[in-house]
Amino acid sequence: MSDDERPEADGGLAPVSEETDVRERHRRSDEARQTSASEFRGEELVISYPSTAEPVIDEESIRVPPGQVTALVGPNGSGKSTLLKGLADQLGLDAGAVLLDGKDVHDLDTKELARKLGLLSQENTSPGSISVEKLVEHGRYPHRGFFDNLTDADRAAIDRAISLAGVEHLRDREVGSLSGGQKQLVWIAMVLAQDTDVLLLDEPTTFLDLHHQLEVMDIVETLRDDSEITIVLVLHDIDQAARYADYMVALKEGSIHARGQPEEVVTEELLATVFDIDAIVETTERGPRIEPLRARHDEDPASSDAVDRADRTEPGA
Repeated sequence: MSDDERPEADGGLAPVSEETDVRERHRRSDEARQTSASEFRGEELVISYPSTAEPVIDEESIRVPPGQVTALVGPNGSGKSTLLKGLADQLGLDAGAVLLDGKDVHDLDTKELARKLGLLSQENTSPGSISVEKLVEHGRYPHRGFFDNLTDADRAAIDRAISLAGVEHLRDREVGSLSGGQKQLVWIAMVLAQDTDVLLLDEPTTFLDLHHQLEVMDIVETLRDDSEITIVLVLHDIDQAARYADYMVALKEGSIHARGQPEEVVTEELLATVFDIDAIVETTERGPRIEPLRARHDEDPASSDAVDRADRTEPGA
């Protein structure tokens, strides 16, 4: 029997498309990753800032699928970055718990947590004179004593992180001489060198040009496909999230409105309710594709049926 044929139920041979085989391989790979990847979840989280009278996140729970990419999406001020900071133990919880493989992250000491949970925040600063390689080395601090020299394992992790981030050609450059997109790739390399079970990324593509956005998302995709790491990232671009994420969580005003696979979350109804836009959503091989039509306003009818599907009507119809 040839590789491109498979028995049908009646004993015949059905052609197997390359796309079908790819989906099947991805399904099996996903199942294997979920079996061994870390469990990460937040339970009944209440998160606020000292300057806010009310919590930004109020008793919301989230379970992240192990070994997959989860995207937190929502309009500005929806609480997605606040939720990520609470999950990362960068922002104190008023109530609730963040559990990593069943252990409360607040019960882990700083180094133990840093060996398990990595965070790339939006605020990253370093001396401009430090070299790329030296900055990436800092990602190994959870695995070393303060005065310890780099081990072979450290150097291998640093080399792998630099290679995966695609910054080998920048290795000896000073960070201060790099463009914004190059710096972001270097910061990603540093957090990759940390070699954690869970990786949290807060809007890693914001302010980057399209080339560097795609480079960052390619790194995320490679990590998802080639490792057992669990990734949670905040994305401003919902189209990007729908294309690259396995699972999506949509927030508005601190509340979770929807969660599930991209095709379950990215609907015209959700875009109207959460993002206040009328749009057309089309299903493609790469996930839902969004065609924005117009911004919605408070005086608009509760449902415009995507502007009466006007843009779907053929000329002369």
